[in-house]
Amino acid sequence: MEEKISVVKSEYIISAVGKKQYPEEKLSEIVFIGRSNVGKSSLINSLTRRKNLARISQTPGKTQTINFYKVDLKISVEENLIYKNFYLVDLPGYGYAKTSKTNRKLWAKFIEEFLLNSREIKFVCQLIDLRHEPQYSDKKMFAWLVEKNLPVLTIATKSDKLSKTEQKKNLVVIKNSLGVDEESVLPYSSKTNEGRTDLLEVIANSLLKIERKGN
Repeated sequence: MEEKISVVKSEYIISAVGKKQYPEEKLSEIVFIGRSNVGKSSLINSLTRRKNLARISQTPGKTQTINFYKVDLKISVEENLIYKNFYLVDLPGYGYAKTSKTNRKLWAKFIEEFLLNSREIKFVCQLIDLRHEPQYSDKKMFAWLVEKNLPVLTIATKSDKLSKTEQKKNLVVIKNSLGVDEESVLPYSSKTNEGRTDLLEVIANSLLKIERKGN
């Protein structure tokens, strides 16, 4: 059966540490953020079905720039096919990283500059490891995003490493810790692609709303 939402093409565009380096072409942006080693690169590769689109490292803090990936979607709506593209924006991980305090401050500065000044952001995907209770840095980041009126979808990564019973239990912990409702947390496994269809649907709906508003 053909997917209602499919990735037609995905490609790395550019890495940036300031607005002068952002892509010239303006597109809607779906932003990924999370603690170092939470699985952002693996999720990007799973979502796009490109094994090495985003480089995977076992070393926390490997992503040191804002990375822009252009993704083209084919969306089936009733009997129509709609093509939309967007930037998937991968931000450096927060929390523990094998780098200097000076570097972490520099990362925080250009991450904040991007999040506060980009007018193309549709929502932010905050990745949290489903195996553990949200850490202080997770809760601090979530509260900051909410304070700045940035829509947030919490993605609970590495769901394949837990049983279904453990998943349900830990999802409740995440929801209670962040003070969000059930629909605001999406379990995801980059290994089995659990959650991929749901995430693509959220992205497609966000892009289509923009299109319909303009009509």
